[in-house]
Amino acid sequence: MKKKNRRNFTADFKARVALEAARGVKTINEIAAEHDLHPVQVGQWKKELLERAAAVFERGGADKKDEEAAERERARLERKIGQLTMEVEWLAKKSKELGL
Repeated sequence: MKKKNRRNFTADFKARVALEAARGVKTINEIAAEHDLHPVQVGQWKKELLERAAAVFERGGADKKDEEAAERERARLERKIGQLTMEVEWLAKKSKELGL
């Protein structure tokens, strides 16, 4: 018996099918038949879409933490640049005094 190849669907396709199911214009069985899918799969995509929809509009979270970490790193690097600039200026002054 030959194994069937597993089909892979793009995120765009899944989103379109899930949105169609969420609208409720057609039944899940009609949508599944139209796209040659199992009705359970359409239901799972619809459920996942509805559960994760709020994440699209969230602000802060990981983005805010990343921004804060980048700002701390920027401040640390600016302090280091200032320290190294002072050291270079001091070394240039001392080398002139020593005639180097």
